[in-house]
Amino acid sequence: MNLLKNFKNTALSIFAFAAMACFFVSCGSDGTDATAAARESLTSTTNSVTADANNAMATAANAANAANPATPPVPTGPTTTMSFAETEFDFGTIDEGEKVSHVYKFTNTGEEPLIISNAKGSCGCTVPKWPKDPIAPGEKGEILVEFNSKNKKNKQSKRVTITANTNPTQSFLTIKGDVTPDPNKPATPAAKPTITPPAASN
Repeated sequence: MNLLKNFKNTALSIFAFAAMACFFVSCGSDGTDATAAARESLTSTTNSVTADANNAMATAANAANAANPATPPVPTGPTTTMSFAETEFDFGTIDEGEKVSHVYKFTNTGEEPLIISNAKGSCGCTVPKWPKDPIAPGEKGEILVEFNSKNKKNKQSKRVTITANTNPTQSFLTIKGDVTPDPNKPATPAAKPTITPPAASN
């Protein structure tokens, strides 16, 4: 909003300058020289204002990109469909610190090449690996998901988001189970209660 307001104010200043230039041209003894000078000055000012406006818009765009994390790129072009043999896997019970992995198999059930542009776990403990090359129609593929139970305990359920040239563009996989806490790991100290001093009497 401030950028638009500043741009409007600058534009008004340019028009005012142009009007003054015309006034001096009409009153001067040498109209040709005054007109050329006014045009040169006006062109220089306009170029400067345009550059400033472009710089301001670029700065605003960079600020917006910094405020909003970049989203995974979605493949352009024709869409297709993909079908998973299973979208959820329960690894059962494991000890804290163990790693488990599972392969999710899928098929390109559409009529266009399937392109998976990104796969991302809901936290750093869940890491997917997916095929980077296009999957032809009718062909099968695999996505490997590894879960690291370090510093995790009890019931766990993690989700992997798949972004591809499908409709909708995102598919979801889930890996879950129960993590037995490490008995040799020091227990997390309980938070100390907050004591509020009594209010002073008058």
